[in-house]
Amino acid sequence: MIRAGRLCRGLGRPRPLPLPAPAGGSAPRSRQLRTGLPQRRDLFRDLEKEVVKFQKKLKESLPGSDWDPMGTTKGLPPERADVVIVGGGVMGWSVAYWLKALEPRRDALRVVVIEKDPMYSQASTVLSAGGIRQQFSLPENIQMSLYSAFFLRTINEHLGVVNEPPIDIQFNPSGYLFLASEDRAAVLEENVHIQRAEGAEVCLLSPAQLKKKYPWINTNDVAVASYGLENEGWFDPWSLLTAFRRKAMSMGVCQCFGEVTSFTISSREIMTPEGELTFSRINYVRVHMPNSLEYQPVECSLVVNAAGPWSQKLAEMASVGIGPPDTQEGIKLPVEPKKRYIFVWHCPDGPGLDCPMLVDTTQAYFRREGMGGNYLGGLSPPEEEEPDIQDLEVDHNFFQEKIWPRLAHRVPVFESLKVKSAWAGYYDYNTFDQNAVLGPHPLVENMLFITGFSGHGLQLSPAAGRAVAELILEGKFMTINMEKFSFNRFVSGEQVLERNII
Repeated sequence: MIRAGRLCRGLGRPRPLPLPAPAGGSAPRSRQLRTGLPQRRDLFRDLEKEVVKFQKKLKESLPGSDWDPMGTTKGLPPERADVVIVGGGVMGWSVAYWLKALEPRRDALRVVVIEKDPMYSQASTVLSAGGIRQQFSLPENIQMSLYSAFFLRTINEHLGVVNEPPIDIQFNPSGYLFLASEDRAAVLEENVHIQRAEGAEVCLLSPAQLKKKYPWINTNDVAVASYGLENEGWFDPWSLLTAFRRKAMSMGVCQCFGEVTSFTISSREIMTPEGELTFSRINYVRVHMPNSLEYQPVECSLVVNAAGPWSQKLAEMASVGIGPPDTQEGIKLPVEPKKRYIFVWHCPDGPGLDCPMLVDTTQAYFRREGMGGNYLGGLSPPEEEEPDIQDLEVDHNFFQEKIWPRLAHRVPVFESLKVKSAWAGYYDYNTFDQNAVLGPHPLVENMLFITGFSGHGLQLSPAAGRAVAELILEGKFMTINMEKFSFNRFVSGEQVLERNII
């Protein structure tokens, strides 16, 4: 681009053209020749155009624009990046945002987010129920949820973009209500004790108190209930994902739609006290562009595995878990896709505006959806009845046979409900202990995980994304200690169990 200052200095002052001598020495005519003013006017018009272009470019480079400082071809990933995040769901974009928000100086990191589903038609984020709660049993999960609740309440301070409308995630603070029968009452009470110790506002309700607060609940087989007094409820998942993505891109993150099909890896053998181990490093990420035969290699320093239900498949591309059985190289990332149904039904005489997210003694759950007598809910099936994951087709008999009887027992007016719609989505289900996997792989030096949340990832995404960004930038967790969720627990065989999985 031509710089305005240099252009002005090069031009200098315009010089008039010399007049020809008159023939025969006669006096010049009164009519004057033009002295090049049109040429001068054209030059300054060009200068003005260049200045306008420069001003436009400068404006676009400010936060809030989609200007790409990495100079990539639109639609293609760059040839090199510092961090490649595979998975453009809420976890991937949370990591991308926090990397840019916490980087030591602007544009210190080149960050690329790669997503294979441009329409997000199968994304776990947008197909979830959108709940947030502090009623967990692990202190780390409670701390993450408390941090995420604070983040969501102040979301415009974090994710607001200049010259863009304020963010509204449609947060409904109606709380979670967990019901426990006699055989689970002691566990629920112990969970509440842990939650209160971590700063969560949760109260216990007797059956009489529960009936007084929610007269529409059948309390005959309920021994005790716990209710979240603040920072619990539900919100719009798509709004949060969009807010993370828009803000991260305004800060210079590159978005690419394509599928990672392989890695270029370098390896070396090292003798350790446990024997000879193979340590690997990812040098290139190979991206297959949609509707094309074209592949684009991306040279990188770090890869973040945020592929959700498909993170095990991505890890295997980096040789994770493909070694001999009973060796460290043979330990897989234990995260698999599990299909879950969500149903929407109408019941004009159902619970009113004070309806919480209710989790029954049978693990069936529901909440209010809007203000027109509509409700949303589901149930996780037992392991032996897990549905086929090859597609996202909905089994409507599952509602009729498994969910409806439980709902009608707990809320008698639901006897007359009518199903309006339904959809299915995937959990990134950790089969080892149903908890997150955060941090690096012990043998693949530059692959970090943020996956395995088993259904509670959306609500923890602000805190989890920050944790991984801190690990990349600082070499350790700074805000919340997440060491318990490292891949190393699969090596040692020590489970980190969460008792409140829905």
